[in-house]
Amino acid sequence: MTTSIHRQVEALRVGHDPTLIARLASGWAVLASTQVIAGYSLLLPDPVVPHLNALEGTKRSRFLADMAVLGDALLEVTGAVRINYAIFGNVDPALHAHVFPRTGAEPEALRTQQPFAHDWTQAPRFDAAVHAALIQRIRTALQNRGALA
Repeated sequence: MTTSIHRQVEALRVGHDPTLIARLASGWAVLASTQVIAGYSLLLPDPVVPHLNALEGTKRSRFLADMAVLGDALLEVTGAVRINYAIFGNVDPALHAHVFPRTGAEPEALRTQQPFAHDWTQAPRFDAAVHAALIQRIRTALQNRGALA
């Protein structure tokens, strides 16, 4: 089965994805195409697997550690008060982790809601020129943590 996750990982492998933040040991950190919360990122495994339970031993541990270090970098760069992590795979049945920096700048009514309560139709779309500096800051924070592959 080919999913959008498979297609994006293939684009990342050949250098054709402007959302790239960095290559990590377990896969690819990318900025999400919809920036419903500034800095919203994804971790995509490489190779792509159907779900977290398809990873064994050190590969599973590495993916989860990379997800957490991406969260650490987002905490630093965005000034977030916490990070929300989500792994679903219901729409796109391939492992990918959503990493949301939650900030005090969010509307008060949404601060305690899950990120999917936001109005995604009004969210800014990824723009390579607009988001280049943010991507660089996240990449540098990951590099400073020794997380780049």
